[in-house]
Amino acid sequence: MSSSIDYRQNPLITRRSFLTGLALSAGSMALAGCGGGDGNPVASTSAQALAKAATSTPTTVVNASSFGVKADGVTNDRVALQNAINNSVGKILLISGNVRIDSGGVDLRTNSYVRFADGATIKLLPHNTAIYQIMRIWDVTNVTVENATLDGSKQLNSATPYPASGGGGHAFSIAGASGVTLKSPTTINCWGDGIYITNSFRSQQVVSSNIYVSNHHANGCRRQGASIISGIGITFDSPLWENIAGTLPSAGLDIEPNTNASTLQNIKINSPTTRNCHFGINVYLANLPGTTPKTVSIDIPNHTDYAANDAGFYVSGLALHGYVVTGHITSASPTFVQSKSGFRKAVWDPAGPAVEVTNITTR
Repeated sequence: MSSSIDYRQNPLITRRSFLTGLALSAGSMALAGCGGGDGNPVASTSAQALAKAATSTPTTVVNASSFGVKADGVTNDRVALQNAINNSVGKILLISGNVRIDSGGVDLRTNSYVRFADGATIKLLPHNTAIYQIMRIWDVTNVTVENATLDGSKQLNSATPYPASGGGGHAFSIAGASGVTLKSPTTINCWGDGIYITNSFRSQQVVSSNIYVSNHHANGCRRQGASIISGIGITFDSPLWENIAGTLPSAGLDIEPNTNASTLQNIKINSPTTRNCHFGINVYLANLPGTTPKTVSIDIPNHTDYAANDAGFYVSGLALHGYVVTGHITSASPTFVQSKSGFRKAVWDPAGPAVEVTNITTR
């Protein structure tokens, strides 16, 4: 890709384009491929290795206010906040108050450590932006963000609703990064996804890896609570994804590779809760088969879904056409409560990854 591309606004990168002509089972719909450049796999890592990926916690704390961040709920603090991030590398940047920024968003740096004080938020000002990232974690290593609340101000966005504007607009965008830890993030009212994970937009060879997210709460996003497009060693512990609606798939979690260059290895989703989403968890692999053989490993223990409008857990879209995609997708001990359907699989090549859903509870 040319270095002149504006990766923050290019709709080919951040916008979902819906597939056509795929016949799915009754009650389902054509799902979409997410935009973004993806790369080749690197060595797999365990969940324990994820915890060791980040450097030790810095001891020096600096306040964002010392860089001119007003956090008064009115002032556009984006430039001051970016300056604070740039000048606090290797320290803990403490964000307090109600920070408002425009939809240009901010970029975290290698060795950034950002902590939100109790009640602190970053919220977008009124905007007309279908594609944005509030916090970009792109092509960097060793990043930690604690207790963030990021608000996409969906109700203040005057962009034309889907289909014209697609499903861009993410709180956290992680691309080509490694050693990233998000502790108890809250992402609300995003035009697209709460957390979006893919490979580098600048080099298709750089794979996002060693990503650990604990206690993610996504609420009121239009497209997904979280999307995993590609990566190795991605763990979510005890997330809550709820009230996702506005543009398809409208899943609590969407695991959906973009192309044959994408990678889905060592994906662990531990004890997730999904509530009032179209799909609780959606796995759609239509775009993964290609000239490079792929091995998929996705494990989802103890998923609880409440009131999915379609399926609590839906796996679909894989037609190999002579290509090779192997591996496994497991859901152990899921509970489906008043969901339209619990587990469903459709359009799935039997030569593809084994799909095992065991010990289902339905209420």
